[in-house]
Amino acid sequence: MNWSTISRNVGYALLVVALFMLLSAIIALTDPDDTAFVPLIISFLLSFTVGVFPFIFVKKTAAISLKEGYLIIFLSWLLAFIFGMLPYTLWGGPFTIMNAWFESVSGFTTTGATILSNVEALPKALLFWRSSTHFIGGLGVVVFLLLLIPNTSPMRLRLTNLELSSLSKGGYRTRANQTVYIFTYVYLGLVAASFLLYWAAGMSPFDAINHAFSVCATGGFSTKNYSIASFNSLPISLITMVFMFLSSTHFGLIWLALVKRSLKPFKNEVLGLYAGILVIFSVIMAFVLKLQGLTDTWGNAFLIGGFEMLSCASTTGMTIADSSNFPFFLSLLMMLSGTVCGMMGSTTGGIKSDRFLLLLKGIRAHLYKVIHPTSVTEIKYCGKNLDAEDVHQHILYIVVFGFIWMISVLLTLVCGVDTHNAFIATLSSLGNVGPSVGALGTFGNYGLQPFFAKFVYTLDMFLGRIEIYPVFAVFYLIFDRNKRF
Repeated sequence: MNWSTISRNVGYALLVVALFMLLSAIIALTDPDDTAFVPLIISFLLSFTVGVFPFIFVKKTAAISLKEGYLIIFLSWLLAFIFGMLPYTLWGGPFTIMNAWFESVSGFTTTGATILSNVEALPKALLFWRSSTHFIGGLGVVVFLLLLIPNTSPMRLRLTNLELSSLSKGGYRTRANQTVYIFTYVYLGLVAASFLLYWAAGMSPFDAINHAFSVCATGGFSTKNYSIASFNSLPISLITMVFMFLSSTHFGLIWLALVKRSLKPFKNEVLGLYAGILVIFSVIMAFVLKLQGLTDTWGNAFLIGGFEMLSCASTTGMTIADSSNFPFFLSLLMMLSGTVCGMMGSTTGGIKSDRFLLLLKGIRAHLYKVIHPTSVTEIKYCGKNLDAEDVHQHILYIVVFGFIWMISVLLTLVCGVDTHNAFIATLSSLGNVGPSVGALGTFGNYGLQPFFAKFVYTLDMFLGRIEIYPVFAVFYLIFDRNKRF
């Protein structure tokens, strides 16, 4: 195992984290009453020192192995979490070690769950740091690393193939090295456009940039206690819905639509499934809200139903309504949408519609094979034929996802978490959605959850964000008796 290569590449990731800490510290300088400057500048110096150390003392190498690639991904995320909690820990207040860890992991994984009961009590610089963790995590710590590695480097292609799922690179043709740039251009374009529209709709520039970071990363951190509901603005709500949907759509399709100046790329079967589920679930939710008297007009029912369902389906977690008043059935429906929906090649978490579509196609193909044993069945996905191995690996992911969820439910039940939240909070964390039900709903927080339960939630967030296998691969390397380091 070449630890020199690993340390240099992980150093890139820490330097990205340090850069945003420095930007947050600069924001603190604009307000003489901001108490976050010292915690942020100390965090910056520590992160920068550790990040730059390998570039000074470690010899540069040209290539990485598969094992080293997995370790780079794992350690880049893990160290981002650890150093990302420093500003919270040093600032103090409600941030115990576990709470700071929870907030950091939730931010970088773009889950958006929080331990804070009063977000608005935080200084502006720390609010910006929270949103910055979403911005970094939305594109991905490793993707930022890839942007810094030269195109000619062999390790760049290998890390790209490890970090980005094969499904996320489907639906359009491009060289693997260009995929990272396409994702980055679209992501930054969405952030810039949402910032300008939020500002034009009445948000302050500070609120606009924070919400742009959060929404385009499909996170959930807001500068307000009541999220988007605090602004009581229909234009702001509609802008949020538009960018939640775009950010949960395959960035390659958005890129093609812009380059070709055509909507034809959006004639995609995965996008059709995603949009179809969204529409059906939103209509169901609107009818339930209105018929149970939870909204006063049909217009509000469809606005709240569409917003809340899209918020969960895109794993964003922004809100315009208090979900603690919703029937448990609606909470389950919202979590189901957050688990299944969103597309590969976007900033969403969860199983994603691509895998769900493959599951449906796989079941149909198997039933056809049972009825016609001598037939040759093929599964067509986005215009191309997939062999059984390509399909099975994604169906297996769904099985592993469900297995981890069941273990998490058992662990949180042992901690004393109530049954509803044991099921939904773990599913929400593993799907990087954020809100759960009741006290952990859209206007709630995780601050009073048991210590070990918070730790379980953060493990789920981590596994969900990097899609399980890189973590399993690293632990396999650790415990494999035949390994050679």
